[in-house]
Amino acid sequence: MTAHCPTDPYQPELDFMNHTKNARRLAAALAVPVLLLTAAACGSEDKSSNAKVTVQGKFGEKPEISVPKDAKPSDKMVVTVLTEGSGTKAEKNSFVRLDFAGQTMKDNKPLGGTWATQEKSGASASASAAPGPRRQLVTQLGQPSQEMPAKVLEAVVGKKAGSRIEVEGTAKALIGDQLNPQSGVSPEDGLVWVIDVVGAQKVDTKSEAKGEQAKPEAGMPEVKAEPQKAATITIPSGEKPPTDLKEQVLIKGTGPEIKAGDGLIAQYTGVKWEDGKKFDSSWDHAGATAFQIGTGSVVQGWDKGLVGKHVGDRVELVIPPKFGYEGQPQSGLDKNTLVFVVDIVGKV
Repeated sequence: MTAHCPTDPYQPELDFMNHTKNARRLAAALAVPVLLLTAAACGSEDKSSNAKVTVQGKFGEKPEISVPKDAKPSDKMVVTVLTEGSGTKAEKNSFVRLDFAGQTMKDNKPLGGTWATQEKSGASASASAAPGPRRQLVTQLGQPSQEMPAKVLEAVVGKKAGSRIEVEGTAKALIGDQLNPQSGVSPEDGLVWVIDVVGAQKVDTKSEAKGEQAKPEAGMPEVKAEPQKAATITIPSGEKPPTDLKEQVLIKGTGPEIKAGDGLIAQYTGVKWEDGKKFDSSWDHAGATAFQIGTGSVVQGWDKGLVGKHVGDRVELVIPPKFGYEGQPQSGLDKNTLVFVVDIVGKV
């Protein structure tokens, strides 16, 4: 995802033209409300600080961050483990699911987070329905993120699921020369994040679904999936696109069920029904990628069609505009019926 600067950190923003100049995203981006950085930055780590930041609240609860008015941030990154988890360790290149909250030290200006809203899952959820899973950050460690600086995200490496950590330091220490001068944050300003490591999973980015593939059902496009390549999807000749979501499990996996709120790790290929042309594929980029599912973080067709499936499944989805990008002309796909082949290779 390239960087966006909406006033609402949960405002969907599409970017099919640039995924950090390496890959395009079908997902709606959850962007930081204040655009702090122009690119990832590196720095050193320290274990001490004069800032005396205090954090109230336990893992899984919204943290309350307090900073004394005379706090002096460290000129090196400070990482403090507030809660030690016992789950899977987040390794380099692991896929992770995180809750986080960030703010500046001098004026408590928010830097984005996942605690701001509790949305109801499902497009038809009523006002009286139980709240659905909260939107969380799902990403791969070592890859650029628009939710937080690369150095801050790097602090998650080595921490176990169930851990809560605090990361603080000056903007210069955490972002360096890549600090956006239009952000209103100076290099000497202190920044602090509290991060909950909700889950971690190491998955080979070249993974794919294995097994005998079913023949397409009546009216469904034909799928030819060669190993380690984008699938070839052939639209039925003379068939009009469906007006409702259609789905078919082409390969049945034996892994755990995908539930709303999970981070879905997947290979995918997408084409337009109207001309059969491919518009995106994970195989054309860095391989398997991750999206949170069932929280409105991706198109409705994915939320509706992939929740309840299993790791190891290969799923074909035919998504009409109303469950795709209708009303979002910036996507360039707002009038198209989209056909996806999705290999579910893991979850986090």
